[in-house]
Amino acid sequence: MDSSNLPSLHEEGSEELLESSSAFSPSNVPPRPATHHSLQKYSPLDWQGFFDKEDDITIPGTNDVFHVYTSGSEGPVVFCLHGGGYSGLSFGLAASKLKEKARVAAMDLRGHGKSSTDNDLDLSIDTLCNDVIAVVKAMYRDSPPAIILVGHSMGGSVAVHVAAKKAISNIHGLVVVDVVEGTAMASLIHMQKILSSRAQHFPSIEKAIEWSVKGGPLRNVESARLSIPSTLKYDESRNCYTYRTPLEESERYWKGWYEGLSEKFLSCPVPKLLLLAGTDRLDRSLTIGQMQGKFQMVVVRHTGHAIQEDVPEEFASLVLNFISRNRIGPRGVEIPGIRSWKQ
Repeated sequence: MDSSNLPSLHEEGSEELLESSSAFSPSNVPPRPATHHSLQKYSPLDWQGFFDKEDDITIPGTNDVFHVYTSGSEGPVVFCLHGGGYSGLSFGLAASKLKEKARVAAMDLRGHGKSSTDNDLDLSIDTLCNDVIAVVKAMYRDSPPAIILVGHSMGGSVAVHVAAKKAISNIHGLVVVDVVEGTAMASLIHMQKILSSRAQHFPSIEKAIEWSVKGGPLRNVESARLSIPSTLKYDESRNCYTYRTPLEESERYWKGWYEGLSEKFLSCPVPKLLLLAGTDRLDRSLTIGQMQGKFQMVVVRHTGHAIQEDVPEEFASLVLNFISRNRIGPRGVEIPGIRSWKQ
């Protein structure tokens, strides 16, 4: 939900409805795939076809348990944070390619997917950041490998804040996916309308998957089959499926997700990559920063807000090229003739 394409606070599938943002104007929305009404076409896919393992990470001293999918055995860790209303499985198809040259970890943030906390409705930026830091420390203890933080939409804001806190010692790269402060802040006034206008209830998981590619936020049927089931819950009172995450109840936190994001992004002392799903979305701070060479930016064509889902192979290639370009190895930056250098 967030930036550039941000009109999607709803993140989950309404961003393209906002014509006031260039990201959502008809001319910039790629054609949706042809759909066939068949249970098989929209049947759910299992995570095991894309990740190697799934784990529940319990945070010491709390009742909070975070679900994390992992893949790969060598290279730095690409630690993925999804957008509002999505889940860690949003990065599933991309993980299949990323794990060829890197390790991948994708967590379900608080109030999303299979994660469970004492307060799933607390989606404040500070709480989300502290959750990520706690999970990383629980997973890697005192000797974390080199980490590249990757965040989509709301998760992009979380990634920026985590990197800026400098609480994790071995972060060597930051990749932010389709979120820009200026567009995001301007779009917040429309968020409740967007959230209420999307389909709210589904008679089956297959119907939810079908809607996600016919009228929702996704363009890739395979990714929808993998990720959409984890964004739903069964409502016994209505005998139907609805959203796992009630984003409309998180409005008080929206401003905090994006306010000051551009300056914070530019201040992070690591190599940075900004992936956008359309042009003309940089605010003033980012435009100046780009001209000064403070970060790399790539505009990904023919995709919607969820770049990692719509074009997973291209997304993975961009991330791997970023890692290679910045010489990030399993323990840190690798310089020819020197074993490694840790920040």
